[in-house]
Amino acid sequence: MSSDLVRPADALWWQVYPLGFTGATAEPAHRLPRITAWLDYLVETGWNGLALGPVFAASTHGYDTVDHLRIDPRLGDRADLDALIAAAHQRGVRVLLDGVFNHVGAEHPVFQAVLAGGPEHPDNELFRIDWSADDPTWDCFEGHRQLVTLNHDSPRVVDWIADVMLHWLDAGIDGWRLDAAYAVPTTFWAQVVRRVRDRHPDAYLLGEVIHGDYAGFVAESGIDSVTQYELWKAIWSSIVDHNWHELAWTLGRHDEFVRHFRPWTFIGNHDVTRIVTQVGDPRIAGHALVLLSTLAGTPAVYYGDEQALTGVKEERIGGDDAIRPEYPASPADLPDDGLTPGGTALRRLHQALLGLRHRHPWLASARTEVLTVTGDLLVYRQVAQGHTGPGPEPRLVVALNLAPEPVADVPLGDDDAEVLVVSAADDGVGQGDPAAVPLAGSVAGVRAMVPARGWLIAAPR
Repeated sequence: MSSDLVRPADALWWQVYPLGFTGATAEPAHRLPRITAWLDYLVETGWNGLALGPVFAASTHGYDTVDHLRIDPRLGDRADLDALIAAAHQRGVRVLLDGVFNHVGAEHPVFQAVLAGGPEHPDNELFRIDWSADDPTWDCFEGHRQLVTLNHDSPRVVDWIADVMLHWLDAGIDGWRLDAAYAVPTTFWAQVVRRVRDRHPDAYLLGEVIHGDYAGFVAESGIDSVTQYELWKAIWSSIVDHNWHELAWTLGRHDEFVRHFRPWTFIGNHDVTRIVTQVGDPRIAGHALVLLSTLAGTPAVYYGDEQALTGVKEERIGGDDAIRPEYPASPADLPDDGLTPGGTALRRLHQALLGLRHRHPWLASARTEVLTVTGDLLVYRQVAQGHTGPGPEPRLVVALNLAPEPVADVPLGDDDAEVLVVSAADDGVGQGDPAAVPLAGSVAGVRAMVPARGWLIAAPR
């Protein structure tokens, strides 16, 4: 891992699903350079991490791997990936790969050899195959017969996965997203992680965990972080239902997680309905982005969300297609207004809020204090932890309003404060003029008017 780049846990990540992003078809082609062409856009938006979806040889969607050591020919070859990693590092951008280690595709040559060779085949122990009937059956991932579960009790599987992870860390990547980590015993991960840490002590390891004991999973497995699905759900659900009480409760749990590890936070990814679709329009999606940008964690934005793309995740074959679209060949091909109406304005808001995050790096581990909560109004304060410098501990106050009318006299909790960023005027997308926000002082502190269906971020002077 390159030591002159930002620590991966401190990075701001852009998540890309390569097969979709590059418009990959069944025809082999050098498509990874299309992602390289977007690295300047990535940096200019404010990210310094690139989290790639599957890039290894696979049968269909990428999560049915057939060779962990070969780049998917639909994306290119090893030289293409090496060039992408080098170009990213030259720009100060970390690179994360997606490792599917719970299962392999049914067309994986090792699995096919075992099926052909029967229960006496020496690699039979790598899988969980029932040979008792005329036709063998096997453990598979969530009922998908084409996704063959590995036997994580086998020491040979520990060696297999550790060797794959080390191979690509040696090649220069900065870490791994561990797909379906929740389906794999933490005892297995602990063995693999020890092997990985021996050679790459600073490798960043992120586990996909949907729900359960997040902190316990991290402690038992030895990985760095897990996906904070609880926060993701509470953000969009609170907005849709006009019920900030749900999020306020979740923030208490989130604070507890932050005491133990740095959660991977997000408002969209390759498996869920787009945030603009989920909450209804790009202006309100700004509320979700404000939360992502100010709450503790390692924040990631899924490609297209910054351009206000829409799309529904459906539980059917091909149901991910709408949320895994092709991007233009390069940023030069973007229309003036972005990929959708309001796309450029929403990207500018990402630039503003990611810029704020860079200027206040302490937000990554901040404590959240809820000051006001109703169905439509949430006001919370972010407070730096472990502050040792001169003066009071850094803090920001965030106010989010879902009501169709402005809310006046919202207390910001400080004797004197200034608005740093505010939502656009007149129900527009993006940001407005902080100087235009009415402020009033009193013995109880500064009070502000929060725009209709809007938000603001303030700091003490």
